Amino acid sequence: MRNYQVEFDRRTAYIRSFVAECGAAGIVYGNSGGKDSALVGILCKAACDNTLGIIMPCGSGRNYTLDADDARKVAEQYGIETRTVDLSPVREKELEALGGCISLNDAARNNIAPRLRMTTLYAIAAAENRLVAGTGNRSEAYMGYFTKWGDGAHDFNPIADLTVTEIYEFLDWLDAPQFLQGKAPSAGLFDSQTDEDEMGVTYAAIDTWLLDGFATPQDRAIIDRFHRRSEHKRRPISTFDNP
Repeated sequence: MRNYQVEFDRRTAYIRSFVAECGAAGIVYGNSGGKDSALVGILCKAACDNTLGIIMPCGSGRNYTLDADDARKVAEQYGIETRTVDLSPVREKELEALGGCISLNDAARNNIAPRLRMTTLYAIAAAENRLVAGTGNRSEAYMGYFTKWGDGAHDFNPIADLTVTEIYEFLDWLDAPQFLQGKAPSAGLFDSQTDEDEMGVTYAAIDTWLLDGFATPQDRAIIDRFHRRSEHKRRPISTFDNP
């Protein structure tokens, strides 16, 4: 297990240094009510008092209830400023506009919300000279389980190297609310959606592979398939190199 006192000190120092280096006045992040956003919010608030969490319900009923309630509880415990931007009407307008030219599949439809959320965070960041903090973890990145130019976009990410297992350990060390430990990881893209159901493999299995190099043949096949198909998400933007 990592030494989380050392981790806390190093990560808050990194955040503090990066904010100063960029000449930013503060930080903004998406407060989804989940484990990753909770840890990012806690670390950013400890490093920079002017940290703002945005709750952004968008097309899912749980966004307005469970997720929003949990997001507020974490923010209240750690003194993080919170605002809410309701993006459901914006999503409906986008779907309406797209309906005139194309029939969307589920993947295209579900990825609209994360991209609207990132548009919102960058608008607030630009208006208030803030940096956008990313909330993705190592397990998600390896599987490609994030939206390109949505939750995969940010100015910096203080938890990108941590697996889901380590996120939970860190939150436990921080005495974060226990409901975060028992809440099924979900992108909140639609009601009843969970990460593990969509991927067909548990984060525990993914992390066992990443941390210990072991996986059952069935889990390894799923992990390898997701990693291979999502390689483009982890690469820098491809550009033409004129010799």
